[in-house]
Amino acid sequence: MREKTLTDSTANFYRAELVERKDITSDLAIFRFRPNGPFTFQPGQFATLAVESGDKRIQRAYSIASSPEESLLELFIELVEGGKLTPRIWELKIGDSVLLRKRAAGGFTLDEKSGMKCHLMAATVTGISPFVSIIRTHQLRLARKEAEPLRFAVIHGASHSREITVYKNELEETARDGWLSYIPTVSRPWEDAEWQGETGRVEDVIRKYADALGFDHTNATCYACGNPQMIENVKAIMLRARFRKERVHEEKYFQLKD
Repeated sequence: MREKTLTDSTANFYRAELVERKDITSDLAIFRFRPNGPFTFQPGQFATLAVESGDKRIQRAYSIASSPEESLLELFIELVEGGKLTPRIWELKIGDSVLLRKRAAGGFTLDEKSGMKCHLMAATVTGISPFVSIIRTHQLRLARKEAEPLRFAVIHGASHSREITVYKNELEETARDGWLSYIPTVSRPWEDAEWQGETGRVEDVIRKYADALGFDHTNATCYACGNPQMIENVKAIMLRARFRKERVHEEKYFQLKD
C-alpha cells in the first residue's frame, strides 16, 4: 500500500461511484464501480483505488475481474484487518465514490507472444480476478469470431469453499463450452463438511490436472496469482516439469515476512 501527498494531482484520477456490492463473507466482497470517465485496460491488469486522508492520498492496486468490454469495473476484494484502505472500502454504501487512477497498469496479461494454445492458471481466493477478466473477454471474442480457440485450465484454491464459490457457477457454466476446465479446491475439508469437490492446496493438485488435461511444457504457459507461497511452490513445480522460466508468470498480492 502506498501513501502520496495531494500534490499527486487529482487530475490523474476519476471519481468512481459504487453501484453494486455483493458480500461473500465478512472479509470478502465484490464491488462494482462506475468511473466518471473512460477507463481502458487489458484483461489481467489492475486498477488503483484511492481515498484522501488529511494531506495524504491512500491508494492500493486491485486486480480487475470485469472484462474491458463491461460497463462497470468489478473488483473482488479481501478486507485487510488493520489496513489503511480496505476498512474504508468496507464502509462504502451504494452511491458513495472513491478515486480511481485513470490508467490501469500491470503486465499480468495473456501471454500471446509465446504462441502456446494452452494456458494453465493457478489462483488463491481473490487471485482469481485477472483470470476471470481474461476468460470473460476470450468468451466474448470467441462469440464474435474475433479470436482463435485456446484452452484454459483454472485451479482456484482456498481454505474453505465459501471463499471460492463467488465465481464457481460462472466458470462452470463457461466450462460447458469445452475450452475451459475449472477446478476449485479446498485445503481444509475437515472444516467444510458439505464440500464434495477437490481437496488440497493449489500446488498439491496442479500437476495432477495439468497431466490429465495434457498441459505440458510443449504446449502451455502457466500463470500463478495470489498468495506468494503458493506462487513460489507452483513455480518450482512447473520448472521441475520442464516449463521454461519465461513461460511461468506471477502476480503476488503481498510479500511474505521473513
